Amino acid sequence: MKLKTSISIIGGCLIIFLFIMLPVFLSMEKKKNEVISSFKGSNFSLKDMNNNTITQESFNGPLTAIFFGFTNCPDVCPMTLNKMDIVLDKLKNKKKNLKVFFISVDPERDTPKVVKNYLSNFDNNFIGITGKPEKIFLLYQSWGILSKKIFSENGEYNIDHSSPVILLKDGKYVATISHLNDIKSSIKIIKKYL
Repeated sequence: MKLKTSISIIGGCLIIFLFIMLPVFLSMEKKKNEVISSFKGSNFSLKDMNNNTITQESFNGPLTAIFFGFTNCPDVCPMTLNKMDIVLDKLKNKKKNLKVFFISVDPERDTPKVVKNYLSNFDNNFIGITGKPEKIFLLYQSWGILSKKIFSENGEYNIDHSSPVILLKDGKYVATISHLNDIKSSIKIIKKYL
Protein backbone atom coordinates (compact mmCIF):
# COMPACT_ATOMS: atom_id res chain seq x y z
CA MET A 1 0.00 0.00 0.00
CA LYS A 2 2.80 2.43 0.91
CA LEU A 3 4.64 1.71 -2.37
CA LYS A 4 1.47 2.35 -4.39
CA THR A 5 0.89 5.63 -2.54
CA SER A 6 4.52 6.72 -3.06
CA ILE A 7 4.33 5.96 -6.78
CA SER A 8 1.05 7.90 -7.04
CA ILE A 9 2.55 10.91 -5.24
CA ILE A 10 5.70 10.85 -7.40
CA GLY A 11 3.59 10.47 -10.56
CA GLY A 12 1.36 13.36 -9.49
CA CYS A 13 4.37 15.58 -8.76
CA LEU A 14 5.82 14.74 -12.16
CA ILE A 15 2.59 15.68 -13.94
CA ILE A 16 2.40 18.95 -12.01
CA PHE A 17 6.07 19.68 -12.80
CA LEU A 18 5.49 19.05 -16.52
CA PHE A 19 2.29 21.10 -16.47
CA ILE A 20 4.16 24.05 -14.94
CA MET A 21 7.50 23.71 -16.76
CA LEU A 22 6.40 22.76 -20.30
CA PRO A 23 5.12 26.28 -21.10
CA VAL A 24 8.38 27.71 -19.70
CA PHE A 25 10.48 25.44 -21.96
CA LEU A 26 8.31 26.21 -24.99
CA SER A 27 8.55 29.93 -24.26
CA MET A 28 12.36 29.72 -24.03
CA GLU A 29 12.56 27.88 -27.37
CA LYS A 30 10.23 30.44 -28.99
CA LYS A 31 12.36 33.34 -27.67
CA LYS A 32 15.54 31.65 -28.95
CA ASN A 33 14.00 31.28 -32.42
CA GLU A 34 12.80 34.90 -32.35
CA VAL A 35 16.29 36.12 -31.47
CA ILE A 36 17.89 34.06 -34.24
CA SER A 37 15.29 35.09 -36.82
CA SER A 38 15.83 38.76 -35.90
CA PHE A 39 19.26 38.59 -37.57
CA LYS A 40 18.77 39.78 -41.12
CA GLY A 41 22.25 39.98 -42.53
CA SER A 42 23.47 43.22 -44.08
CA ASN A 43 24.28 44.81 -47.38
CA PHE A 44 27.77 43.81 -48.44
CA SER A 45 30.04 43.35 -51.40
CA LEU A 46 32.86 40.80 -51.14
CA LYS A 47 34.79 38.52 -53.48
CA ASP A 48 34.52 34.76 -53.57
CA MET A 49 37.50 32.45 -53.99
CA ASN A 50 37.23 32.81 -57.80
CA ASN A 51 37.22 36.64 -57.63
CA ASN A 52 33.49 36.87 -58.39
CA THR A 53 31.56 39.62 -56.61
CA ILE A 54 29.24 38.31 -53.91
CA THR A 55 26.50 40.49 -52.44
CA GLN A 56 23.46 39.90 -50.27
CA GLU A 57 21.55 39.11 -53.50
CA SER A 58 23.82 36.07 -53.90
CA PHE A 59 22.01 34.55 -50.92
CA ASN A 60 18.67 34.65 -52.78
CA GLY A 61 17.31 31.47 -54.30
CA PRO A 62 15.35 28.37 -53.37
CA LEU A 63 17.59 27.59 -50.38
CA THR A 64 20.97 28.92 -49.24
CA ALA A 65 23.17 27.65 -46.42
CA ILE A 66 25.80 29.96 -44.96
CA PHE A 67 28.50 28.80 -42.59
CA PHE A 68 31.08 31.04 -40.93
CA GLY A 69 34.37 29.30 -40.15
CA PHE A 70 38.08 29.29 -40.95
CA THR A 71 40.51 27.00 -42.72
CA ASN A 72 42.82 26.45 -39.73
CA CYS A 73 39.92 25.22 -37.60
CA PRO A 74 40.92 21.90 -36.01
CA ASP A 75 37.49 20.32 -35.59
CA VAL A 76 34.07 22.02 -35.90
CA CYS A 77 34.58 23.62 -39.33
CA PRO A 78 35.84 20.54 -41.21
CA MET A 79 33.26 18.34 -39.45
CA THR A 80 30.42 20.74 -40.35
CA LEU A 81 31.51 21.07 -43.97
CA ASN A 82 31.95 17.30 -44.22
CA LYS A 83 28.42 16.84 -42.87
CA MET A 84 27.06 19.32 -45.42
CA ASP A 85 29.01 17.49 -48.15
CA ILE A 86 27.34 14.19 -47.19
CA VAL A 87 23.92 15.87 -46.87
CA LEU A 88 24.24 17.28 -50.39
CA ASP A 89 25.19 13.86 -51.75
CA LYS A 90 22.13 12.30 -50.09
CA LEU A 91 19.82 15.00 -51.49
CA LYS A 92 20.80 13.82 -55.01
CA ASN A 93 18.68 15.68 -57.60
CA LYS A 94 17.37 18.19 -55.02
CA LYS A 95 20.89 19.44 -54.22
CA LYS A 96 20.85 21.77 -57.22
CA ASN A 97 18.36 23.89 -55.25
CA LEU A 98 20.79 24.40 -52.36
CA LYS A 99 23.78 26.78 -52.44
CA VAL A 100 26.36 26.47 -49.66
CA PHE A 101 28.60 29.42 -48.74
CA PHE A 102 31.65 29.13 -46.49
CA ILE A 103 32.56 32.57 -45.14
CA SER A 104 35.93 32.92 -43.45
CA VAL A 105 36.07 34.60 -40.03
CA ASP A 106 39.87 34.65 -40.42
CA PRO A 107 40.42 36.72 -43.57
CA GLU A 108 43.97 37.66 -42.55
CA ARG A 109 45.12 34.06 -43.12
CA ASP A 110 42.32 32.88 -45.41
CA THR A 111 43.16 34.38 -48.76
CA PRO A 112 41.01 33.41 -51.75
CA LYS A 113 43.68 30.86 -52.79
CA VAL A 114 43.80 29.30 -49.29
CA VAL A 115 39.99 29.08 -49.14
CA LYS A 116 39.83 27.55 -52.63
CA ASN A 117 42.42 24.90 -51.75
CA TYR A 118 40.62 24.12 -48.49
CA LEU A 119 37.21 23.71 -50.13
CA SER A 120 38.68 21.50 -52.88
CA ASN A 121 38.86 18.77 -50.21
CA PHE A 122 35.08 18.40 -50.41
CA ASP A 123 33.13 16.74 -53.20
CA ASN A 124 30.46 19.42 -53.61
CA ASN A 125 30.93 22.96 -54.86
CA PHE A 126 30.95 25.16 -51.79
CA ILE A 127 31.37 28.87 -52.47
CA GLY A 128 34.18 30.33 -50.37
CA ILE A 129 34.09 33.99 -49.36
CA THR A 130 36.80 36.11 -47.78
CA GLY A 131 37.70 39.77 -47.81
CA LYS A 132 38.74 42.74 -45.73
CA PRO A 133 38.49 41.97 -41.99
CA GLU A 134 36.20 44.92 -41.27
CA LYS A 135 33.73 43.86 -43.99
CA ILE A 136 33.78 40.23 -42.84
CA PHE A 137 33.24 41.36 -39.24
CA LEU A 138 30.15 43.39 -40.18
CA LEU A 139 28.76 40.49 -42.19
CA TYR A 140 29.13 37.80 -39.52
CA GLN A 141 27.95 40.19 -36.82
CA SER A 142 24.79 40.93 -38.85
CA TRP A 143 23.96 37.21 -38.73
CA GLY A 144 24.56 36.97 -34.97
CA ILE A 145 27.82 35.07 -35.26
CA LEU A 146 30.34 35.56 -32.47
CA SER A 147 34.04 35.23 -33.18
CA LYS A 148 37.11 35.87 -31.05
CA LYS A 149 40.83 35.29 -31.52
CA ILE A 150 42.45 33.25 -28.75
CA PHE A 151 46.22 33.88 -28.64
CA SER A 152 48.78 31.42 -27.31
CA GLU A 153 52.04 32.41 -25.62
CA ASN A 154 53.99 32.10 -28.87
CA GLY A 155 51.74 34.63 -30.62
CA GLU A 156 49.85 32.07 -32.70
CA TYR A 157 46.09 32.23 -32.54
CA ASN A 158 43.02 30.07 -32.88
CA ILE A 159 39.50 31.39 -33.34
CA ASP A 160 36.58 30.61 -31.10
CA HIS A 161 33.34 31.17 -33.03
CA SER A 162 29.69 30.21 -33.08
CA SER A 163 29.07 27.56 -35.68
CA PRO A 164 25.49 27.19 -36.91
CA VAL A 165 24.70 26.57 -40.56
CA ILE A 166 22.17 29.31 -41.28
CA LEU A 167 19.47 28.42 -43.80
CA LEU A 168 17.94 31.16 -45.94
CA LYS A 169 15.01 30.93 -48.32
CA ASP A 170 14.91 33.78 -50.83
CA GLY A 171 17.58 35.50 -48.74
CA LYS A 172 15.57 35.39 -45.51
CA TYR A 173 16.34 33.34 -42.40
CA VAL A 174 14.26 30.14 -42.02
CA ALA A 175 16.28 27.80 -39.77
CA THR A 176 19.66 26.75 -38.43
CA ILE A 177 21.48 23.45 -38.39
CA SER A 178 23.59 22.97 -35.29
CA HIS A 179 26.87 21.07 -35.17
CA LEU A 180 24.90 18.76 -32.83
CA ASN A 181 22.46 17.80 -35.60
CA ASP A 182 23.41 14.53 -37.23
CA ILE A 183 23.16 13.91 -40.97
CA LYS A 184 19.64 12.48 -40.81
CA SER A 185 18.20 15.41 -38.84
CA SER A 186 20.11 17.91 -41.03
CA ILE A 187 18.52 16.39 -44.16
CA LYS A 188 15.10 16.56 -42.50
CA ILE A 189 15.55 20.27 -41.70
CA ILE A 190 16.73 21.06 -45.24
CA LYS A 191 13.96 19.05 -46.95
CA LYS A 192 11.39 21.04 -45.00
CA TYR A 193 12.41 24.14 -46.97
CA LEU A 194 13.32 22.68 -50.37
